[in-house]
Amino acid sequence: MLLHRILTALVLLPLVIGGVLYLPTDGFALLLGSVILLGGHEWTRLAALTSPPRRFFYLISIAGAMVLLHLLLQDPTLSLGLFIMASVGWLVVSWQIVRYRPDQSAEPGQAGKLLIGYFVLLPTWAALVYVHGSGETGPVLVLYTLSLSWVADTGAYFAGRQWGKVKLSPHISPKKTREGVYGALAAVGIWSGWLIWLRPETGSMPQIVLLCLLVCLVSVVGDLFESLLKRQAGIKDSGNLLPGHGGILDRIDSLTAVAPVFTLGLLLLGGL
Repeated sequence: MLLHRILTALVLLPLVIGGVLYLPTDGFALLLGSVILLGGHEWTRLAALTSPPRRFFYLISIAGAMVLLHLLLQDPTLSLGLFIMASVGWLVVSWQIVRYRPDQSAEPGQAGKLLIGYFVLLPTWAALVYVHGSGETGPVLVLYTLSLSWVADTGAYFAGRQWGKVKLSPHISPKKTREGVYGALAAVGIWSGWLIWLRPETGSMPQIVLLCLLVCLVSVVGDLFESLLKRQAGIKDSGNLLPGHGGILDRIDSLTAVAPVFTLGLLLLGGL
């Protein structure tokens, strides 16, 4: 399994980096849109939507929404409003994750889960496309946004494996530990130094470090949220498209929370 994960990562990483750095923003938007649609297809599995016509309609609606968002992103005020709403949404999800109990929490119905899919997937696309088109350093900032979720996941994995004892949320994901979260925070705290060095105009050192640590915590919520939906659906992975990794959603679960929150932070700091 670990070998499969490494091999898949070695194949995907150059493609991701090349697509981010060398595609124009419209090309990047199309490439990312295809990834989001694959994630949307997997989301129908989480929502137990089995009818092919209804699945097709759901994906068409996501594609149409991305076209609309592409037009709205031209307006800075509307963009800011979108990322504020998405970030507040993740704050609500964080609260729901903290207070979740299997015997006390109501599970959303199919329609509710499909609506949640819009909330999770569309702001991710909008945030990354917005950052990519924000100037000469936009593509590099997109890579940094992606790297935040990668670094957090890696730090959590190794710290949890080495020192993990206290369960973080046993009702949702029994393998995740508080020590893993501490490892993620430590790794991201160190990684924030790269942004400070690369783009000092983003903000002061305390502001950048604090933003990255906040985003790290949000990445944990994104991971737990998808784990909860998979548990409710009775499945281990969202799909099997990526050998050793599962599906698209299994790879971007943290990013769905990271992207809009980090973009909002950059906007509020005046870094975009």
